[in-house]
Amino acid sequence: MKHPQNPIDRALALPIWSGKATAVPLGGGITNLNVLVTDEKRRAVVRIGDDIPVHQIMRFNELAASHAAYAAGVSPAVLYHEPGALVIDFIQARTMTAEDLQQPENLKLALQLVKQTHRDIPRHLRGPALTFWVFQVLRDYAGTLREGASGHLPVVQGLLDEAVELEAAVGRIELVFGHNDLLPANFLHDGTRMWLIDWDYAGWGSPLFDLGGLAANNGLDPTQEEWLLASYYGHSPDADLWSRYRAMKAAAALREAMWSMVQEIHSDLDFDYSAYTASYLDTYRAALATYRTLK
Repeated sequence: MKHPQNPIDRALALPIWSGKATAVPLGGGITNLNVLVTDEKRRAVVRIGDDIPVHQIMRFNELAASHAAYAAGVSPAVLYHEPGALVIDFIQARTMTAEDLQQPENLKLALQLVKQTHRDIPRHLRGPALTFWVFQVLRDYAGTLREGASGHLPVVQGLLDEAVELEAAVGRIELVFGHNDLLPANFLHDGTRMWLIDWDYAGWGSPLFDLGGLAANNGLDPTQEEWLLASYYGHSPDADLWSRYRAMKAAAALREAMWSMVQEIHSDLDFDYSAYTASYLDTYRAALATYRTLK
């Protein structure tokens, strides 16, 4: 079956709407095209997108994680899916910002969702699920950048050399099922509770990646980071945990920078990936310097 190319038409062509349906694009997505559809019974978000091999996104994995996240009470319900389209129940909520998540009460709610993800989602997962190991992702990104003759090639090998150092510092890990994309826009607050959405990158990995990503993506300060680690692990972080966490935080920031480098040469979305790359390289270099100074 040939699908309409326009995302609005694609969303409206899905066979689930009751009566007259209207659709408008939702902004804010930097990986997928999102459309808000309203019919006579409900509102729903349609995520338009096929597999994205350059980012190791496999839609079967996103679907399984989305179902499990709903069952675990973390994310809205999946209403429908077919190849290239995932329909999620619409939540009337405010999208969080980094400044929002720096507030103690919001940070507490966000961490609770991370804990639920790690602890509860595995109980509901069905079928195969991917692994997310950031250092393998970084090596793969480097290969993609070389193949695409990226303008960032002069710095890529140096970044990979630093990643080797960070991977050794992280050492052996506890295995959990992580979200692996804890940007502020993936947290929603409906006035009563917080939700965690968008499971494109979900997979088995280290809890330190989600914790480090939450800190790096939302500008948490050292006091907030100490609270984060103590609250997650149930005890004050010792020197070893701090060192492994800081190494993974740097890796999380580097992943975001190299993800954006890949987007610069592969994405058609209207977004300033060049500025995003530059911003996250700054975040990464600051995190790397902190790791090296305090390890």
